Amino acid sequence: MEQIELFTVESPCRSVCVNSKKGFCKGCLRSREERFHWFSLSNEERFHILELCKHRRARLLKARADRLEADSAKALPYGMEDEPVADLFQLSND
Repeated sequence: MEQIELFTVESPCRSVCVNSKKGFCKGCLRSREERFHWFSLSNEERFHILELCKHRRARLLKARADRLEADSAKALPYGMEDEPVADLFQLSND
């Protein structure tokens, strides 16, 4: 006996609808095909796509954090990356 789904999985659309260079929506991180076929998919397939979007978002956030960390390391003079910030101020006031 097939179980009837009482609730449908809502679309993760955030009304941004702008594609990235890789073809994913910048708002919901779904591919064009995932967005196009959303309403014809089963709830199980929708949950799978939501998991994919969660992993995509985690990768994007990690990449952004790595870029910020790399940029902040470039801003410090060579050899001072590990110096505590308070020590840097002490050196400049002497």
